[in-house]
Amino acid sequence: MSESHNVEYKQSWKDEYLKWICGFANAQGGSIYIGINDKGQVVKLENIKKLLEDLPNKIVNFLGIVADVNLLNKNNGSVIEINVTPSSVPISYKGVYYYRSGSTMQELRGTALQQFILRKIGKTWDDLPCVNATLDDISLEAVSYFFAKANKHNRVAKNTQEDDLKLTLQNLDLITDDGYLKNAALLLFGKKPNKFFPNVEFKIGRFVKDDSDLIFQDLVAGNIIQMADKVIDILRSKYLNSPINYEGLQRIETLEIPEEALREAIFNAIIHKNYTGVAIQLSVYNDKLVLWNEGPLPDGWDIEHLFMKHPSRPTNRNIASVFFKAGFIEAWGRGILKITNGFINYNLPKPIFENSFGGIMITMYRNVNVEEEQEREQEREQEREQEREQEREQERNVHILKLIEALEDNTMSVSDLMDKLKLNGRRNFLYTYLHPAIKAGYVVMTFPDNPRHRNQKYYLTLKALELLKNKNK
Repeated sequence: MSESHNVEYKQSWKDEYLKWICGFANAQGGSIYIGINDKGQVVKLENIKKLLEDLPNKIVNFLGIVADVNLLNKNNGSVIEINVTPSSVPISYKGVYYYRSGSTMQELRGTALQQFILRKIGKTWDDLPCVNATLDDISLEAVSYFFAKANKHNRVAKNTQEDDLKLTLQNLDLITDDGYLKNAALLLFGKKPNKFFPNVEFKIGRFVKDDSDLIFQDLVAGNIIQMADKVIDILRSKYLNSPINYEGLQRIETLEIPEEALREAIFNAIIHKNYTGVAIQLSVYNDKLVLWNEGPLPDGWDIEHLFMKHPSRPTNRNIASVFFKAGFIEAWGRGILKITNGFINYNLPKPIFENSFGGIMITMYRNVNVEEEQEREQEREQEREQEREQEREQERNVHILKLIEALEDNTMSVSDLMDKLKLNGRRNFLYTYLHPAIKAGYVVMTFPDNPRHRNQKYYLTLKALELLKNKNK
């Protein structure tokens, strides 16, 4: 037997190995073999009798658990086996919590420790009370949106929508026994979830070749029950193509990638997100979409487990429950299969799932010709530049009009004009007010042949006076 995620070899005993026992108890359990080196070879073990007496007592005294300590004969040598079963409660060694992950022993701190303790007591982060929140922080519009979806899928009783807000949230198990709103309630239905949790956001970015080539971006914030719809709407309008087809006289615009599969991936990201971490991120490239959300896989799982028949193990069970009642997801752990089959049925490559940077990354390929997409992107960029130029033109016109109104029928210097307009910064005034007005033929200089004349002043042209006259009618 070789070392693995639940087997550890130690050549001799040291009390610091109680950390390993603690880590096994907090994870999936495991065995430590004393008297075997890293190469798997049995070595001579000293003080066997004393160790057999001391180890069970040390494990109980330092960790508060009972482990089986056995003497084994292997390859003409003696080995002590310590079998550790998973603990149903958190175990610490000298006040520190350890956790066996893969072949490493991790010291749990901060958010990781909080999440671990919640799991051990059968709760998730979204179960916790948000003590500063009240019913006034809940959006009735978001609640109505939920009922509209839930009624459509017959997953809530028809008359529950008539209940008052507090009873509705209680029926959805979103209020604690002490009467506080749970974190899930604010995430799902909050007017401003960011007031309580800063990173309730979904970032979308359009890139061309790599992450250094960002063209434009969007940020979707607000309650998460409506977040997927908002994200899909933005993707449809700005990021993805919707080729037009006709069935008879009916016009059909089908998204270039399977919308239901994309929506499932977005739902998964929202449900399984660690909401004490960073925002969900969706990067759109010419040939693919890359979706990432921070949030670990369930204990003992790797990416391969997602493709097996498996139970639903949501990171945030309250959020998952409400999404199920809304008809967004099924409660059978079939999300990955739905995403994969959706792309296969669209004749697109299977999405790639990776455990990356403390979260799950999904790469989904687009049904596009890269060269054509680049040409379309150039056209879209030209359109966006035209829109930006129109906005700049409108801004210039506003500045010019303010300058014309300040001059009226007077002749004024730069400093006089800046004082009247209450502006600071001579350079900014010249390039955003005065020069555009002169270029447009609304203002002229008293010394046009000597722009830097010490007594230079400015007055309106007939064109500007006509503009003022028409404006004042």
